[in-house]
Amino acid sequence: MAQAQKSTFASGFKGMKLSAPRCQLPNARTSRMDVVMMASKTQRGRWRGMDADVDMSDDQQDIARGRQMVDSLFQGGGGMGGTHNAIMSSTDYLSTAARNFNNIEDGFYISPAFLDKMSIHVAKNFMDLPKIKVPLILGIWGGKGQGKTFQCNLAYKKLGISPIVMSAGELESGNAGEPAKLIRQRYREASDIIKKGRMCSLFINDLDAGAGRMGDATQYTVNNQMVNATLMNIADSPTNVQLPGVYKNEEIPRVPIVCTGNDFSTLYAPLIRDGRMEKYYWNPTREDRIGVCMGIFQHDNVDRADVEKLVDAFPGQSIDFFGALRARVYDDKVREWITGTGVENIGKRLINSREGKVEFEKPSMNLSTLMQYGNMLVEEQENVKRVQLADEYMSGAALAGSSGSSLPEAYRR
Repeated sequence: MAQAQKSTFASGFKGMKLSAPRCQLPNARTSRMDVVMMASKTQRGRWRGMDADVDMSDDQQDIARGRQMVDSLFQGGGGMGGTHNAIMSSTDYLSTAARNFNNIEDGFYISPAFLDKMSIHVAKNFMDLPKIKVPLILGIWGGKGQGKTFQCNLAYKKLGISPIVMSAGELESGNAGEPAKLIRQRYREASDIIKKGRMCSLFINDLDAGAGRMGDATQYTVNNQMVNATLMNIADSPTNVQLPGVYKNEEIPRVPIVCTGNDFSTLYAPLIRDGRMEKYYWNPTREDRIGVCMGIFQHDNVDRADVEKLVDAFPGQSIDFFGALRARVYDDKVREWITGTGVENIGKRLINSREGKVEFEKPSMNLSTLMQYGNMLVEEQENVKRVQLADEYMSGAALAGSSGSSLPEAYRR
């Protein structure tokens, strides 16, 4: 009788959960459900690392990453309607902007003044100077072909920095606001690298070509306006840079920005003011030009005396002129190879050939040869300046067939 009452009593409470005081420790008879119920609210679960307040990575990556971690019943279909399929391709979110200059071999010339300006700018941005407002942006500007970008690459390598790189082509897009968002993403990416214990910088090539106004013919777009405004905002608040639509106050490491360009007067004037941007006009001296040319001809056994004579012979030319001059010297060797191989067989020999790469002896680069090809390059430059066919076509002064050719007499020699 007592046994029957005990079984009836137990069956009456079957399926019901008995609450216990929070301070009471579970004993051996406590069910697993009771243990979960009495667990602390601060317990770190399996998915804690993907919570919004912990994981700062992109949501699209989290969606795709969770596919293999959730039961297939809750994953959705394999098509675009699946709940664990990223809306955009994951490759769109992988950074390809980080540059490493370890492939640049030694022996190239770094201007002492250029390295001094960059190293001081980077160091000041990582220092905590009392009551000193350090400009976040260093604008390096100067003439075309003077080696500003390559000098920056050499300086970054010397400083041991792998910068996050942007080009002028990324400052315009068919989608309004996309370039400004990209600048913020790249800045935060560089900030994450600094947070991990390595120096980093944001390097923007040819800023004036993407955000400047080249006369009345350049249309001022929404993206131009937002790029200028974004850079101004970052320069004013370098430790609180959020993505569009995010307004939480989050402290991030400061990232020095280095920009190159040809004419910063085309940029928005408040952006280049002294509090935001420090300007540096790069005009290489004779010693700088000789040093750079020694690096260009370092594998060709050209004496320093010949390099000095070559630089003095073309004083008005940019530094890239001498790089083009060195490449032009190889024309004779390539012409000999084409003659020996045959014009009709060039494609078979150059593309997917079993014989490997084409190799031939280095041409002799003495002073007379360099001067000869240098004068040829100067003549081509003068022809471009003198023969301005666009003006003649627009004015109708030179009609095709009127004199046997549409080219002026000066160019038909």
